[in-house]
Amino acid sequence: MSTVRTVGVIGAGTMGNGIAQACAVSGIRAVMVDVSDAALEKGRATIAGSLERLVKKEKLTVAQRDTALAHVHPSTRYHDLADADLIIEAATENPAIKVEILRKVDEIAKNDAVVASNTSSISITQLAAVTQRGDRFIGMHFFNPVPMMALVELIRGLQTSDATVALAEGFAKRLGKTPIVVKNSPGFVVNRILCPMINEAIFALQDGLASAQAIDDGMKLGCNHPIGPLALADMIGLDVMLAVMEVFYRDFADPKYRPAPLLREMVAAGWLGVGPAREVGPQTGTGSPTAGVGRTPGRARIAGRAVCRAGAPCAPGAFRALPTASARRRRRPRSSRARGTAGRRRAAA
Repeated sequence: MSTVRTVGVIGAGTMGNGIAQACAVSGIRAVMVDVSDAALEKGRATIAGSLERLVKKEKLTVAQRDTALAHVHPSTRYHDLADADLIIEAATENPAIKVEILRKVDEIAKNDAVVASNTSSISITQLAAVTQRGDRFIGMHFFNPVPMMALVELIRGLQTSDATVALAEGFAKRLGKTPIVVKNSPGFVVNRILCPMINEAIFALQDGLASAQAIDDGMKLGCNHPIGPLALADMIGLDVMLAVMEVFYRDFADPKYRPAPLLREMVAAGWLGVGPAREVGPQTGTGSPTAGVGRTPGRARIAGRAVCRAGAPCAPGAFRALPTASARRRRRPRSSRARGTAGRRRAAA
């Protein structure tokens, strides 16, 4: 198979509907599968709104918008993926959920179909091994927002064939993306560099080195980043950040990837970020995973502009309200021996 005519997308959430939109605008039929009609309606409405904005910006005509929408086919039935040439799993970063989805897809997909995962950190070799088509399995890591971001990381597992890589490269280029081919490794290339930087920024905030705003301004003005690391963490989602760092910490067995304790604490509090609702995978009554269903998470903006506890109204400046490290030291004076013990504990951690 050399041409992708129909793409299956598992999940109608942020990444799934973005991938479906990119396919539809490029003239590729996209079957978008999710567990509920409500999730599909929300995903299709997101695509329609995005296309409408492109019309207003004169990047699409009304006719092109209507044609693109006609290429999106929402469905709650996995069997509607049977004719897809390429099936892209876009569920949450949870290995168990991905494995269950991929096993189901492997049974339904036609023999020569290529299956891909949009994972941002989980081993492609590991995911490929749960299917009967390891040579036709690849990682396709899109970036959010998918319609706007030009990069696609193509991750080659140990089993992935040259033909599968070539097909994925050609498909990405048809979407107007620039593909880069990388080896299978935790975080691949982009997140291997990006996520530890964000984690270090949270350590810097936790240690009271500077305010959240100052940290973000420093990286924007000093390193020419378009967005500060803490504001970016908000957009990614603190729960997603923690999950990725946990994968790094476990798989590399290197303490330099230890998630910042403040990151853990904020996720435990339900302060997850201010970006769009992220994909989750709760179990339905039948036990099948829900891919791409948006939840209503508790919000927290690390950059200090807005924070909400789950179910509570927003209040400004969560991190600004936190006592600084110096204030904590003033309130809780310690002896030199206690400070030395604490230092040794930190070093041991």
